[in-house]
Amino acid sequence: MMFIGSIFINVIVPILILLVIGASLQRKFAFNLRAISNLITYCLMPAAVFINLYETEVDAHVLFEIIGYLFAFSVAIIVVTTVLSKLLKLDRGESAIFKNSISLINSGNYGIPVSQLLFQANPLGISIQIIVMVFQNILTYTYGLYNLISTTKSGLEILKSLLKMPVIHAMLLGSLLNWLQAPIPKFVWLPISHLADAFLAIALILLGAQLAQIQIRTIMNRTILVSSIGRLIIGPSVALLLIFLFGIDGIVAQSLFIASSFPTSRNSSTLALEYDVYPDLAAQTVLFSTVLSAITVTVIVYLSAILFV
Repeated sequence: MMFIGSIFINVIVPILILLVIGASLQRKFAFNLRAISNLITYCLMPAAVFINLYETEVDAHVLFEIIGYLFAFSVAIIVVTTVLSKLLKLDRGESAIFKNSISLINSGNYGIPVSQLLFQANPLGISIQIIVMVFQNILTYTYGLYNLISTTKSGLEILKSLLKMPVIHAMLLGSLLNWLQAPIPKFVWLPISHLADAFLAIALILLGAQLAQIQIRTIMNRTILVSSIGRLIIGPSVALLLIFLFGIDGIVAQSLFIASSFPTSRNSSTLALEYDVYPDLAAQTVLFSTVLSAITVTVIVYLSAILFV
């Protein structure tokens, strides 16, 4: 129990403090959140991804193992959400939001900060989370986008959107320079390092600011409750089963198990707003799952330390 308390205080509380700071600042100053989001997407996050991949060596076998697991996990979650949406008898729009809320995970401005705090002494754990984040981004702009606009957007347009993501370029460049073992001049490394250091705090402040704009009205409805249970409980349960089936252990198993426990991606709300598909429902789901994750992520981190030494 003391260990759970320690995890909550040392990992979750720092995140909650930054979320509260972001929410408070947003209520007082009404920031341009799109501008801050662009700063993170096009500058800070690519820098953090680049540095972590440049500094860490991931064995090819481990990489293929992770990718295989992520495919299996995504397929399993998609099947589960499809069944649940039919059982709930949701209409087409609600079903799309429901499926995205469980399938799409906040692996970026929630997952990476958590991993940075948990795996400070082991860059491999952070690198695995980056791989998960990239995979989730691909899933968001393929399956997630298809759920919402399958009748209005072509596969080529989706691919173009994906190729424009700076994090993809940072991942490829960081991996290439790592593989080549190419040295980076200090005058180049220092600004990249400063940008990467800024990512964690600003990403969480932005998330808090976004949550401050959500109106807590009809948040306690069955769709939000079931989707939060699916994201925070069913998701990690499926992940744990697959980890055992794949025979994954050690830091890789810890990182993947923890990565499965994060709340609903804010991108699910952003896409819903952009295409006007139940945007309030999507935003409320993000808020509810993020708040509830303070408890569930703490428990998952504790279990990962017990199950995967």
